[in-house]
This record gives sequence, C-alpha cells and structure tokens, in this order.
Amino acid sequence: MQESVIGGPPGAPLAGPVLGLESSCDETAAAILAPDGRVLAETLLSQVVEHARFGGVVPEIAARSHLVHLPALCARVLEQAGLRPGQLGGVAATSGPGLIGGLVVGASFGKGIALAQGLPFVAVNHLEAHALTPRLPGLLEQAPAFPYLLLLLSGGHCQCVAVEGLGRYRRLGTTLDDAVGEAFDKAAKLLGLPWPGGPHLERLAAAGDPGRIPLPRPMLGRPGCDFSFSGLKTAVAQAAGRLPEGGSGRADLAAAFQAAVAAVLADRARNALRMAGSPTALVVSGGVAANGAVRAALAGVAAAAGLPLVAPPVRLCTDNAVMVAWAGIERLRAGLRDPVDHAPRPRWPLDEMAAPAG
Repeated sequence: MQESVIGGPPGAPLAGPVLGLESSCDETAAAILAPDGRVLAETLLSQVVEHARFGGVVPEIAARSHLVHLPALCARVLEQAGLRPGQLGGVAATSGPGLIGGLVVGASFGKGIALAQGLPFVAVNHLEAHALTPRLPGLLEQAPAFPYLLLLLSGGHCQCVAVEGLGRYRRLGTTLDDAVGEAFDKAAKLLGLPWPGGPHLERLAAAGDPGRIPLPRPMLGRPGCDFSFSGLKTAVAQAAGRLPEGGSGRADLAAAFQAAVAAVLADRARNALRMAGSPTALVVSGGVAANGAVRAALAGVAAAAGLPLVAPPVRLCTDNAVMVAWAGIERLRAGLRDPVDHAPRPRWPLDEMAAPAG
C-alpha cells in the first residue's frame, strides 16, 4: 500500500543518519550510522544470563526483555551520537526471520519513531543484513563488489548464497537438518559445557587432539553444497558416552567435532564457489564465523580459488544493530522503503527478497 509509506518520495537522498534496531532473538541492540556508513553510536544488551539456566532461548522471556530494554538503548545511542529523533534520516528494524515476539517489539518500536518523526521506515531482513555487512565502509580494506559468495553460518541458519546485488540472492545450498551453530550448541551440551556452547567448545578444543577420536564428515565429497549435521551430532553423543573419567577425552572430542565441521564447511564452500559463477570473494558471516578453525579452513578454500576471504570483525558476526542500520541505508539509497503495515515474518528466506525497482 504505497499510501501508507512515510518519509518523503522514494529515491530522495538521505536527510540524516539511520537508526537500526535488532531484536530477532536474544540480543537487544540499537545503532546509528551516518549516511556514508560511519558508525556514530552502537549498543547491545545480551540476554545470555537470562536464558542460560534453560539451556537455550525462551521466546517469551526474550520478547519481554526486548520490550523492557529497547527504549533505553535507543535513547542511549541518540545521546551518544548527539542527535534528536527528528534529526534522523530513517529508521530500520529487523522484521524477520526470527522469534515473532521480538520481531514485533522491534518493528513496532521502529515504526512508532518513524511515524512520530515523519521518517522513512525499512523492514530489514536479518539475513540480508548479514549478507551486506562486508560492504560497510571502513570495515575492511576493500569491500567486496557484487557478485560474491556468502556462507551464512549461525545458530539458526546454514546457507550458501550467491549475492548478486541488493535484493538479488540465489540460494545454492542449505542445511537439511541442524544449523551449524545449533550443532555446536548441541555438541557442547553433550560435553557438559554451558550455553551458548560454541565459544566454550572452541576453548576446550584448543587443548585437544582432533585426530584422536574419529568422527564422520556428513555430505563430504558429495555434489552440491547442502549441509547435514544430525549424523555428526549423533556420533558425538555416542563418543561422549564412551569417554573415560578424567584425562583429555572431552578436549579431544571437542577438537574432533570442530575439525569435522570445518572440513565439511570447506568442502561445501568449494562446490558453492564453482556453482556461484565468477564471485569476487568468499564471504563468511553469522556467529559461527567467529570460530578460528572455521575461518582458517575457509581461508584455505578462498586462497586455493584465488579469492579473498572476507569476514566481519567478531563483534559484527553475531546479531547486532550496525548491520541492520547499514542494510537500511543500502535499501534507502536504492529508493526502497516499507509501509507501516508491513508485518514481521518469522520465516523470510533471502531468495524471496524483492529486487530494487528499476
């Protein structure tokens, strides 16, 4: 409904910085970026402590926490940037995919600011925000040009995507069962490690021998670039049940699991690069992109293909509002904005994103 779009005519230059809001899962975040992409202010509140005793994210607790904390975080970044709401040039809020309660909180809050100030509103696809992060000015020495291959590796997603342009995404492969971050968390739980398990497992693996306990490498050597981690998780469960008390067994199993995942991701990335055509770079994003063994394996794949491996700083691999604000800037520059009746979507595949008009 074009009549419900606010904030001036599409394609108009940005009148000021863009506020980004992130509330898709268990982290509440706000950030303000200048029209050229400079980060003017950012803040993030993690809910790890609130969910840790449950061993995972409880959607109702997450939504209530977003509702309580988002207004204060927004006020904080405005103060840090030295801005009043009316000096903003737009508002971007994650509107999917994710937990519907948190999405409704963030999108509704962002729409309220946009309506009150007469600003354009952008409903950001969380996956697109990850996909566009490497293009953030000043983040890397040289931002990758379209097209590039994205490996999106997180607790909820594991995909190979050809990023051909803003709004143009071709999914080449995806997981058939667990996401890779989910597999890390489940393996960590089997090893008696706290949630979230990925960082704890990586630290434990550093003291282990990855060759001491044999584990399968699902899908390794098969055509295509789909993933599967359920069989690996089962093998870890069986191996954990056989571990003797004491010794280095837990560290060895953690190292073996991490090595298996890195090998599978590298194999799938090789195939995806061939399927992608002529990408300019191999980009890895999402929480698992912070894992050192995974980065090293993918760096080897990229080097063998004569391409750079592009990975955001660790703080921008996990959910954050900087990437949301930047995705908003990219879309506003292309003349794209969303109506205030845009409904958040708990499922929103990247390849369903509409291409920019014209």
